[in-house]
Amino acid sequence: MKLEPLMTYRADLKPPVDAGSGPFGHRMIFEVVGGSFEGPRLRGQLLTGGADWFLLDDQGVGRLDVRGTFETDDGAVVYVQYPGVLVMNEKVQAALAAGGELAFGDTHFMTQPRFETGDERYTWLNSVVAVAEGRVLPNAVEYRVFACVND
Repeated sequence: MKLEPLMTYRADLKPPVDAGSGPFGHRMIFEVVGGSFEGPRLRGQLLTGGADWFLLDDQGVGRLDVRGTFETDDGAVVYVQYPGVLVMNEKVQAALAAGGELAFGDTHFMTQPRFETGDERYTWLNSVVAVAEGRVLPNAVEYRVFACVND
């Protein structure tokens, strides 16, 4: 098995809705207001209405629960869902406080995107097993997504 680049994408986000601390941790909801994606076989825009229902535990580990809609430049609609983990270390906290950005690898920020579409041009995405590395940007996140493929 090896990893091949699938796409890079950026999700532009509203400031979070803070739902407060509950029995499972501190819940914040980050709504997607746009963005773009590009890879060797696809490119397009992120549609509004998606979000990350982010849950931060008392040890500083954030659990992502993301759902979004991508639209390719040629009109295909792709539903994207993924869990993930973001460790809120000092670099993340400083970047968020100052409106700065992180480099890939500044913290553990990994996801497992799953794609779903009925558009025949992109049904190959339905069987992709993917992993992604994320980074924090001002009012956005960016991911490098890789497909797991057989040699």
